[in-house]
Amino acid sequence: MSTQSQTNVTIGLGFLERVMLSTLTTLPCCVFLFINGTMLFTLRSKLVFCETSRYILLYNLLFSDTIQMSLSQLLYLLSAWRLRLTYPVCGLLVMFAGLTNEVSPLTLVVMSLERYVAVCYPLRHATIITIRNTAVAIIVVWAFCSLNVLTRVLLLLDFPFSDLGSLQMTDLCNSLVMSIGPMSDIYDKAYTCFLFTSAGVAVISSYIGVVIAARSASTDKASARKARNTLLLHLVQLGLTFSSTIYTQLILLISNTVSRLVRVRMQNFLYVVFFILPRCLSSLIYGLRDQTIRPILVYYLCCRLTLSPQSRLRPKINGVN
Repeated sequence: MSTQSQTNVTIGLGFLERVMLSTLTTLPCCVFLFINGTMLFTLRSKLVFCETSRYILLYNLLFSDTIQMSLSQLLYLLSAWRLRLTYPVCGLLVMFAGLTNEVSPLTLVVMSLERYVAVCYPLRHATIITIRNTAVAIIVVWAFCSLNVLTRVLLLLDFPFSDLGSLQMTDLCNSLVMSIGPMSDIYDKAYTCFLFTSAGVAVISSYIGVVIAARSASTDKASARKARNTLLLHLVQLGLTFSSTIYTQLILLISNTVSRLVRVRMQNFLYVVFFILPRCLSSLIYGLRDQTIRPILVYYLCCRLTLSPQSRLRPKINGVN
């Protein structure tokens, strides 16, 4: 949806303006992609990360967010420079973007449930949250999202592509262009509402369960407090992910009240806030809060440079199995 309102904004912009807009969005995107990529490499650098369920779930979340960020920026640049694609290529990009966008909230739900089990059922946590069960949960998440993509593809079959003189698109590539027909529009709105409502209920229920368990005398207070804060952050992530669905409507509302230049600036700012920043939030949250990940992530972010004030960092990293 980020590209539909960009269509009208980029009309009449000069070369330097296009370069400036593209740079202002691409630079933070590249920075966040570097952070996410470093985080993904970190989660595969030590055995402890590969054999712990919550780190495996985090890897899946970061992977989908990184792909989504890359595709969003690609579609944004194609729109900013008014480059038109063919229907098959556009459909493929939109479907992959939609798939990864839906994997993130469902992965947050699984991560919230894992924290709920860890606090409320600590003695059974190792039995319930196993590597095998975590792998099954990830497969189910991707399969469910893939089924939704397949449903959208089937809805596209009603469109008479054979009547088109060419598969070259006359409009810029975006998700709304590929939602052809009223049934596609109704299905997209219903599915989005169902997805985020269900995810919100699951995360909030997990949070309430952790809060109630924290009052029990047998519960580890520090662990419960940390899990509660993590669930709150998951709720914020879910809200930011959902906010991207109202981006187009917000831009259209702003366009009626401000000048074109102000609209362009606000649009780029909101694009970074709604589409780019939420995809890097997971790396910042876990990379800075998790005591196991933090030293290794800082080590790799600094390109494996060990400065004198950080001379103690290398032994600590090598001590992680």
